Amino acid sequence: MSSPRFHGRYEQIGRECDAPGCRDAGEFRAPGARAHGFDGPGEWRWFCLQHVREFNAGYDWFEGMSADEILDAQSPVAGWRTESRAFRPETHVDGMPRWADYADPLDAISARARGVRSRAEREARMAASGRFSREEAQALEAMGLGSDTDKTRLRRRYSELVRRYHPDRNGGDRRHEARLNEVVDAYQLLRKSAALA
Repeated sequence: MSSPRFHGRYEQIGRECDAPGCRDAGEFRAPGARAHGFDGPGEWRWFCLQHVREFNAGYDWFEGMSADEILDAQSPVAGWRTESRAFRPETHVDGMPRWADYADPLDAISARARGVRSRAEREARMAASGRFSREEAQALEAMGLGSDTDKTRLRRRYSELVRRYHPDRNGGDRRHEARLNEVVDAYQLLRKSAALA
């Protein structure tokens, strides 16, 4: 049974609609003059249902942006491209990140750091064996294969991973699309590898 309450409605707050001349209850909030930022959520304007719908219909998030800025803001990784200072490579000491110094009673952070370090060591070993280049070693790692793989095993693993991550096999769920692209790129690189000829 669905609730009669609209999502985002703040009932019984005693505010009046901020639209000029409207005396209905202002139960829905919209961004105000001062935008959200570091100091908090900014100011809100309060509207009735009719006026908040009008506000939403005319609201343009991309107003004032160039075409390149709009495309960049629509990217699925927007906001995740920059490294925070604590995670930059130059903040590592003896191969361990500086944040590994924090108290970690469940060993969650340091276990992850050890995993990252061991993956880098495995890639270096594969590259050092001379059979695979560093890029090919990373591609093998992305597909979960070792340096002893052959073309048959590579194709079988590729088929398995594509079936696992493709949206058509997951009811249209696109959450694994980045992982699928990583697998496809890795396969494209490895299928041309001289080491697997």
